[in-house]
Amino acid sequence: MTHFDTIIIGGGPAGMMATISSAFHGKQTLLIEKNKRLGKKLAGTGGGRCNVTNNGNLDDLLAGIPGNGRFLYSVFSQFDNHDIINFFEENGCALKVEDHGRMFPVTDKSRTIIACLEDKIAELGGQVLTNTEVLSVKKKDELFQVKTADTSYTSQQVIVTTGGKTYPSTGSTGFGHEVARHFKLAVTPLESAESPLLTEFDHKALQGISLDEVTLTYDKHVITHDLLFTHFGLSGPAALRLSSFVKGGETLQLDLLPHLSSQELASYLESEREKSLKNALKAHLPERLADYLARDYPEKVKQVTPKELDSLLTKIKALPIKVTGKMSLAKSFVTKGGVDLKEINPKTLESKKVPGLHFAGEVMDINAHTGGFNITSALCTGWVAGSQFPNSWL
Repeated sequence: MTHFDTIIIGGGPAGMMATISSAFHGKQTLLIEKNKRLGKKLAGTGGGRCNVTNNGNLDDLLAGIPGNGRFLYSVFSQFDNHDIINFFEENGCALKVEDHGRMFPVTDKSRTIIACLEDKIAELGGQVLTNTEVLSVKKKDELFQVKTADTSYTSQQVIVTTGGKTYPSTGSTGFGHEVARHFKLAVTPLESAESPLLTEFDHKALQGISLDEVTLTYDKHVITHDLLFTHFGLSGPAALRLSSFVKGGETLQLDLLPHLSSQELASYLESEREKSLKNALKAHLPERLADYLARDYPEKVKQVTPKELDSLLTKIKALPIKVTGKMSLAKSFVTKGGVDLKEINPKTLESKKVPGLHFAGEVMDINAHTGGFNITSALCTGWVAGSQFPNSWL
């Protein structure tokens, strides 16, 4: 069989959910994936545990999707994060909630999520072609022609779910953007987001130190989350989230103890004035970080002058860190940029210029934070795109 009602290109979360939705709505559906298995990038998310969604409300969702999240209002009114949770629970995949509303499978294995999606596709009669690369997508009269190395398939509807350009080893090569350009649709510039930050800093002294719930600030952007010092700069959720708003050349402020005010810290140090400064700081900070902060000051707390105390409190509450750049697209989690949203109907995710051509997931100019928001966007847009019928059928 080479003719289908709907052909979906790309077997990530958006593609799998689009296939489920399309088949659920009674359409003959084909999913084409270039890798040997579906969900290759999904398999590595959440440290291999798959942070599949977030259990927050609509405001939380939109806050977690800084890159054009408001475009998804209509999508979330049709299928949202709570529908995702219900979908997995109803299909035998129990989820659990962790910090910051992050949802994981109870098994702590991403394979559980992928298997659930694969099983549902099979149950609904969707067909899957793996190890098959789409070479071109064209349209003649009312039919799309989707060409692979071996076969040319036709359909009334095509849903492009090929992802962005991050982690090309998972198959994200930007092919979906080429499809958009073929049909004369605009594609916004691509850059890395949710990316580790390269910094001008004393990396060796702090490399490997992990901090819980610190606050990283740049301009009006304030992120409170976990942070990791690395050999090249900053990683962890706080750095990844702030990366959407910087390019290189900016100076960030790091509040190492956001739960304590400067006045509270000063009072604490005064109460510990007989101790060494290093030991006093160790009560609130990792030992190596306490050593790092104390090294430029007198040994004892009581020897620290008022001017030195102000300097120390500034380092603790607003440590300046200069950003020199971000990791490349290939080493970042998310692509910022993609098919221009001005080209897409927000209710149906259909091209405004090409009837029957839909987009879902990260191929569009939408980018979200880690913490389940990107996968939420992918699954929700996939469901909505898959549920649509071309006007010629109505």
